[in-house]
Amino acid sequence: AQAVPRVPVPAEGGHGARHGAGHNPLLGQAGQLELLERLDSVVRSIVELRREVEELRNSLQHLALEIVGEVRSHLEERQRVSGRRRFPFPRERSDSTGSSSIYFTASSGNANTDDGESEGGYTTANAESDYERESERESEEEEDEASCETVRMVHQDSLDLVPEVEAPLSGDPSLEEGLEQLLQQADRLHGGDEQDRREGFQLLLNNKLAYTGQREFLWRLARAHSDMWELTEDEEEKQSYACEGKRELELASQKWDQSAECHQWFAILCGQQAEHESIPKRVQAGCVFKEHIDKAIQLKPEDPQLYYLLGKWCYQVAHLGWLEKKTVSALFETPPSATVQDALQNFLRVEELSPGFSKAGRVYIAKCYRELGNSSAATLWMNLASELPGSTKE
Repeated sequence: AQAVPRVPVPAEGGHGARHGAGHNPLLGQAGQLELLERLDSVVRSIVELRREVEELRNSLQHLALEIVGEVRSHLEERQRVSGRRRFPFPRERSDSTGSSSIYFTASSGNANTDDGESEGGYTTANAESDYERESERESEEEEDEASCETVRMVHQDSLDLVPEVEAPLSGDPSLEEGLEQLLQQADRLHGGDEQDRREGFQLLLNNKLAYTGQREFLWRLARAHSDMWELTEDEEEKQSYACEGKRELELASQKWDQSAECHQWFAILCGQQAEHESIPKRVQAGCVFKEHIDKAIQLKPEDPQLYYLLGKWCYQVAHLGWLEKKTVSALFETPPSATVQDALQNFLRVEELSPGFSKAGRVYIAKCYRELGNSSAATLWMNLASELPGSTKE
């Protein structure tokens, strides 16, 4: 912005024109305007490059902190095991699976300062034989393996919390009828205004305990979290809604792999959660998004919203910046790719399935045609878009 005024722009005649010509006799007015445009483009590119470099720097700092944390945890674990080997009294053991949490918490505390003697001094004082040391080492290895097995069992138990089929509603006809009415009301509120969607979110939240094992209920609850993400302005609240909604479907999508809605809203929440993340996290979230949208399309190939979402993904991938493309190449052996033509085909598929489905979809079609050099088609679709009401912020 500071560089632009330094290049004189002559007026059409009079003193200004003579002044401009005197400063740069080799350029006419058209040449100077072209130079200004190029300088402006360079300035914008530099600003964009500076922003991307800053994002990359932040990402690398975050990665470095994670590596340092893992190394520190490993060293603390080594020190804790070494201290345990020197401890002269037998430890009490418990068969409770809850002891594993204590086991892992112990490594995060400060080192035990009561252990004053070195390992060598302790060995000499207690006349520990090689056989005893070997037996103790084997015992420690067995204990570590048992602890790891406990963690694996707890993780598997968490996966089993969501049943492979919908949990029965205790054979109560009133509960089944209540669920059906609840779902219909949630769909109606989702299609309403801002106040309706807030009311729908609260309604589903209030009934979560009663219907948490029901697939149709869970994906609607995740959809309500997505609605709240759109309605909220605060960045921290947005992140919270996206994380909570994604968590509702994280296990469910593994058990109910044949639900197009579960895949659809999991993909949407992944994209929302990653909107303000670093470039590597956005790239990874984009690949997860594509995977689940493709799965949803296989299960529900006539849903126009799925093709609209896929079209947006293709359009964004086709417009990745230089740094984002380098990040994609570094993270994936076969990086995802898409063109403006791919995006256009998906948006046209939306219109084929449901004409006038989305005002934003028609705007995207116009943008695609403009970038492909078809100005008349772009104008046509822009006029068609203007005929539709704007029912969303987008």
